[in-house]
Amino acid sequence: MLTLLKFLKEDDKFTYIASGSLLGDALDNTTSIPMGSIRKIKMYPLDFEEFLIANNVNEYAINVMKHKFENLESLDEILHNKILDLFKRYLLVGGLPDAVNTYLATHNIQLICELQSEIKEYYAADAAKYDKEHKLKVARIYDLIPSNLENKKKRVTVKNVENKDGARFSTYQDEFDYLINSGIALEVKAISNPVYPLKESETKNLLKLYLNDVGLLTNALYSTNIKAILSDNKSVNLGSVYENVVAGELICHGFNLYYYDNRNKGEVDYLIDDYENLSSLPIEVKSGKDYTRHSALNNFISTKEYHINRAYVFSNEREVIRKDKVIYLPIYYIMFIQNVPSEEDLIFKMKFQRI
Repeated sequence: MLTLLKFLKEDDKFTYIASGSLLGDALDNTTSIPMGSIRKIKMYPLDFEEFLIANNVNEYAINVMKHKFENLESLDEILHNKILDLFKRYLLVGGLPDAVNTYLATHNIQLICELQSEIKEYYAADAAKYDKEHKLKVARIYDLIPSNLENKKKRVTVKNVENKDGARFSTYQDEFDYLINSGIALEVKAISNPVYPLKESETKNLLKLYLNDVGLLTNALYSTNIKAILSDNKSVNLGSVYENVVAGELICHGFNLYYYDNRNKGEVDYLIDDYENLSSLPIEVKSGKDYTRHSALNNFISTKEYHINRAYVFSNEREVIRKDKVIYLPIYYIMFIQNVPSEEDLIFKMKFQRI
């Protein structure tokens, strides 16, 4: 089909679009891709900004918030409470189109949960059709993701896949690749020595997997118990949910995801490339009131050879505060962390192309 599309494109009468739930995995296992004839576009669930638009938050309001983020300013209390409330509803609904449309039409959490459970079953059915040899292990790894995220380390423990001591990560490489390439799971790779660019330092056998949609995770963990998400119940730890939504936002915005793992210095939730300073940008995600406690992040920042210019800590708190290199931001500002080149980079690229 791909070879045929190449000749049809050269005929130049029509534009062709190929789509499918497992197209990402299919393309990665296809040897004869006609390079130069195909533009590959990854599709994701709605991110939080798109969820705001779906809920009639207008472009002007979003631009005001973006301006405040860029200038490290806080929203006023009324707007903060409104956006934070919508953010918590996004944690419940997620960004899958059917779930969002059901929420907008009914605001019935029971219907949304039923739909999310069906989608999870569809993922399993797709896996069974596509890869019969590995389907049980794929399903097992996928089912383990919510429980893994509730553990302290949150990373995949391969011995739990088939309850085999001594199991190796490489044994399940095909299953991991399937879940990631199909878009069912989001991968976050470990970095112990954050040298720019981060891809050069990634470690494959200390992997974290998140669900591709935060609504699926809250459904798996809390079902229809919306008070666990919407209220500030101190007995409920929403750390894994907040980390999952940040993973989804960063992936949607074009970042490869890494986390910092150092036996002596601790663990930082996320690292992304800091193109401006040719180093890494650490990100911590806090769901509780102790958002200023982050010893691992402090250790990371104070390591001189890492050349860290700034760090972000996201929480439910309204005020934007900068203390030395740490910038405390409200959680909804994650929608403005974009992996796009600066205007200066674009000008340089245009000049380089002319040369």
